[in-house]
Amino acid sequence: MSSSGHGHTPAAWTGVIISFIGFCVAGLFMVMANVPGFWAGMVLIGLGAVVGGLMRLAGMGATPKRSAQVPVPAAAQPQEG
Repeated sequence: MSSSGHGHTPAAWTGVIISFIGFCVAGLFMVMANVPGFWAGMVLIGLGAVVGGLMRLAGMGATPKRSAQVPVPAAAQPQEG
């Protein structure tokens, strides 16, 4: 499992760290019953996803691995029974 290198890129780490900070902020303000602070944390969670995606597009993410193409049948035949 660890040999696949899943998520071991600067883009993945940055996005997860920003989202985790947002999760902590939202959780803290939820306990404090502070609605604007909670939504600020939720915005940070979304910002983490956006930053990670932009970094991946900038070349700091993993390159997608192509799997073997499996031929798709031209037309599916219904089974009788």
